Amino acid sequence: MIRILDTDHMSFLQYDGDEAKAILLRLRSVPKDDIATTVATYEEQMRGRMARLASTNKPQEQIVMYREMKQSLQQYCFISVLDFDTTASAEFAQLRKTYPRLGTMDLKIAAIALANNATLLTRNSRDFDKIPGLLIEDWTV
Repeated sequence: MIRILDTDHMSFLQYDGDEAKAILLRLRSVPKDDIATTVATYEEQMRGRMARLASTNKPQEQIVMYREMKQSLQQYCFISVLDFDTTASAEFAQLRKTYPRLGTMDLKIAAIALANNATLLTRNSRDFDKIPGLLIEDWTV
């Protein structure tokens, strides 16, 4: 069973707090080939980093932000990144019709998880619980 790290779980791993320790403990018991994230998660994180970078002209802040961006890039090089492909696109179109109030990125991530028969690792149960057939787990606890 593939387990997909949602944006929040990827972010926790990047900032190495208590949540990261809990996630890493669980990851050790799962074969590396069964862990992935999504291209939508990558997009979401990079958009956030780019927006923060564009909002400052202070060199010291830019140094930190570029370092974080590079660390994210390196992290994504070591994990399988699942595509938003034809199957996921069809899932997304159906989800968008059924759940118009849920965020686009959340629906894309859910669509990729459904298209891959995967379990989504997330703390966002409030939104993802609404989607029938989507398996979710929170590994931060």
